[in-house]
Amino acid sequence: MPLPDDFLPLIDIPEPLKAPLTRTRERLAEALAQADHLAGMTGRESPLEDWQGLSEPRREQLARVLAISEFVAETLVRYPEWLLHLDASGELDVAPDAESLRDWLEERLEAAEDEAAMQAAIRRFRRARMTGIVWRDLTRPEGTDMWATAAAVSRLAEVCLEGALTWLERFLAPRWGRPALRRDGSEQRLVVLGMGKLGAGELNLSSDIDLIFAFPENGETEGGRKSLAHQEYFTKLGQRLIGALDAVTADGFAFRVDMRLRPLGDGGPLVGNFSSLASYYQDQGREWERYAMLKARPVAGDLDAGAELLASLRPFVYRRYLDFGAIESLRELKGMINREVRRKGMEGNIKLGPGGIREVEFVVQAFQLIRGGRDTELQVTSLKSALERLPALGLLPVAVVEELIPDYVFLRDLEHALQALEDRQTQSLPDDDLDRERVALALDMEDWPALMARLDEVRARIRQHFDAVIADPEEEVEEASEEAAGGIALEQWRALWRGELDEEEVSVLLEEAGFAESATAARRIASLYHSRQVQTMQRIGFERLEALMPLLLDAVAESEAPDTALERVLPLIEAVLRRTAYLALLRENPEALGHLMTLCAASPWIAEQLARYPILLDELLTPETLYTPADKARLADELRQTLARIPEEDEEAQLEALRVFKHAQTLHVAASDIAGTRHLMKVSDYLTYIAEVILEAVLAMAWKHLTRKHGVPELADGSRAGAEPDFLIVGYGKLGGIELGYGSDLDLVFIHDGATQGSTDGQRPLDNAVFFTRLGQRIIHLLTAVTPAGTLYEVDMRLRPSGNSGLLVSSLAAFADYQRRDAWTWEHQALVRARVVAGHPRLVEGFDAIRREVLGRERDAEALREEVVKMRHKMRDHLGGKSGEGEFDLKHDPGGMVDIEFLCQYAVLAMGHEAPELLQWSDNMRILETLEAAERLPAKECQRLREAYLALRSSAHRASLTREPARGRSDAFQDHRRVVIEAWQRLLEPPQGEPDKIDFDKD
Repeated sequence: MPLPDDFLPLIDIPEPLKAPLTRTRERLAEALAQADHLAGMTGRESPLEDWQGLSEPRREQLARVLAISEFVAETLVRYPEWLLHLDASGELDVAPDAESLRDWLEERLEAAEDEAAMQAAIRRFRRARMTGIVWRDLTRPEGTDMWATAAAVSRLAEVCLEGALTWLERFLAPRWGRPALRRDGSEQRLVVLGMGKLGAGELNLSSDIDLIFAFPENGETEGGRKSLAHQEYFTKLGQRLIGALDAVTADGFAFRVDMRLRPLGDGGPLVGNFSSLASYYQDQGREWERYAMLKARPVAGDLDAGAELLASLRPFVYRRYLDFGAIESLRELKGMINREVRRKGMEGNIKLGPGGIREVEFVVQAFQLIRGGRDTELQVTSLKSALERLPALGLLPVAVVEELIPDYVFLRDLEHALQALEDRQTQSLPDDDLDRERVALALDMEDWPALMARLDEVRARIRQHFDAVIADPEEEVEEASEEAAGGIALEQWRALWRGELDEEEVSVLLEEAGFAESATAARRIASLYHSRQVQTMQRIGFERLEALMPLLLDAVAESEAPDTALERVLPLIEAVLRRTAYLALLRENPEALGHLMTLCAASPWIAEQLARYPILLDELLTPETLYTPADKARLADELRQTLARIPEEDEEAQLEALRVFKHAQTLHVAASDIAGTRHLMKVSDYLTYIAEVILEAVLAMAWKHLTRKHGVPELADGSRAGAEPDFLIVGYGKLGGIELGYGSDLDLVFIHDGATQGSTDGQRPLDNAVFFTRLGQRIIHLLTAVTPAGTLYEVDMRLRPSGNSGLLVSSLAAFADYQRRDAWTWEHQALVRARVVAGHPRLVEGFDAIRREVLGRERDAEALREEVVKMRHKMRDHLGGKSGEGEFDLKHDPGGMVDIEFLCQYAVLAMGHEAPELLQWSDNMRILETLEAAERLPAKECQRLREAYLALRSSAHRASLTREPARGRSDAFQDHRRVVIEAWQRLLEPPQGEPDKIDFDKD
């Protein structure tokens, strides 16, 4: 016998596997003896001597692999010399790279003169490589794990596809020629899309490969004996490519090919051109096809054209909004799988059974389908990559991912062990005791019961996480209702919605649920149900509404003010009846429904915003950010990341993203305001931060747009501007004073520092004056343009030098000259509340210096007082005195906010030359603090003025949220008004007599 009895060490081989391993050794001995005899007859080198010279560690590995894998045993019995080739090339320890694989296969295919020879070469090549892959998977040399195994199988499949396709193109060229060039002059080849695990680069050891074939453009082949239309040529080529891999020959098969994922499945054309595929997916694409396309990746043929095709299909796969309708589809798909599993008794299937491989895939792909259009980081084909990105996006806790990844790896390792036995596609646990021993050994488990115990733990964890993502929300609400004493069942709400209860039953139900006006509530619900909009809905939309309404009515009843919540939330439902993804969002997220009720009950303004911009419903999904507005640094970072996901040239999408960002962040501020989690000062701060980061982004967009066309302008000092905008946006009024409210417009002034006679340096140069004017116009356009998400801000430019009659944009020198020579006192008052909100740091210094100089000038105190009082009277006559009995206008009536603003402006202009620290700030609160610190006003008076200002602003903010006029009850603000009026009279307008004093009791 050429192989000694102890050639295969039985160390660590379970007792039941020793006898089969001994029989395998005997078969190998016979095969080697035959090879030795044949070599002696033909003069070739025998593998026997090299087999006998294998190292002890290698023989231990061989014993382990042969004890587990019948596939490897059969391969080495047929081709004993392969072990030596694999060992010599290092393939038993390290996976070969794609280039090496391509070179090896190409060398074998060069000798193939017909398709039979080509198929034989591919099959022998695949079998040899798979032997190496199975060996590495079972012995786990350094750097090898499940992911490496899956990547190696995927790489092998791609190389075989490309090798067979290239060979077929050359072989068929004399007969049919080559496809005509594309319209852009580039060559056309078949595009092979890998789907499923091939597309993910995560194939298992014995997997089908799911493919879709495509080609770019119609035409006819050229240069062959017979010309074919592209459709016919690529169909014939695709058929032969399938046969090259899938056909079973004397050498077996290479890869089973599944084409059922193509449009219309087995009944559809084998190959489609790009145009027809785009039309199909746009008009007829189904939810499961979106699911399938998540993993689509070009794997052979024209890879660049494949990427082009997938880019055109991306909007079909990844919706721009959060698509919770995808969960319904996944839930239905999982239900079908569960029924099939039960019907066929497949509970032991580790892929399709409960807690199996498919459930992990569903968890990940649910997030990809729902959020991939918004969070483009999830637009990856690899499950591992997508899963690892979920925590950073706040979609799954790190702890969950840290459980799911190793549990998924365990299941895939088990799958590979099952398939390594015989190179057979299976995910079912074996019944045979020997196979169970083999699988346990492959996974280094003590025995089969130990493996099953571990498997049960893994499946239980996966099922728990799967249920958390895919579970039916109605079950959660029903459980909560059962736990709450006296909870109303969803079936009752469903019956109410459908009009299945009589009038008395409706009244009792609504009164029990806490409605004060049950008849009104019933009428509103019935009116929506019987409305033409609802009755003419398409089937899927109506089903989503039917599923949502019991949950929504339950959430309304749980709110503190059910009548108000219902009144305000129903218009939102009406607004999204044709945008049913939002119905799905609310149905799938009962917690979001609760937040919706809280916000709508507290603020009609929020209810109106949500109805106008339903995309804001997305924000209800993350309460940790909903009630915690971002600071400026985080806002800037979030906006940068949002815009970075959008191509720079797609201005429409960028504008839409800016508007959604602004509305969403404003909603966060309003929610925190209602919840009382933010101080009033912070509310205004955050609203101001939002405006500032948007202005910075808009300035950068406008600058890039113009400089791409026209180059950069020459500056006043003769140098050229750089990539950073050499421009200033100065905020006045509430923006400048860091006191923005909900819905405030922006008072802006634009300033540049370009050379007076200079021009830009691009291929289409512009005079500086024209360039900067267009820059200003572009900024205004970006801020005020209307998109589906509304506008960003209304813009007021009347505070620029010379107002509406002045230039849209001023040079820094011209601005300084105007402020020194021509500005009115009221313009200097406005300058007190001015500050740079976006622009170049060098210009910021210049503006600040001019502002300090102008405001710090010594003025005639009496003349200043007269001008300020005159302006205040003019404003009061125009805007004040319109309150009803017992009310006063928070802003404009005597003792209101504007009086405090004028007091601060007067103090800065009158005292700034003596107290330069007053020139630092643009907001009223810090000006009052500085007046106190500089001892320019009594400390107690400054403190009481600040308290009055905060109280007035707080009421004004609340009035915005509740859609009420900015008015207060005179008696509630009497003390605050008295403080303001007394300060006004002491500093600016001493009373001429008692009758002129305000009688608060009569006001």
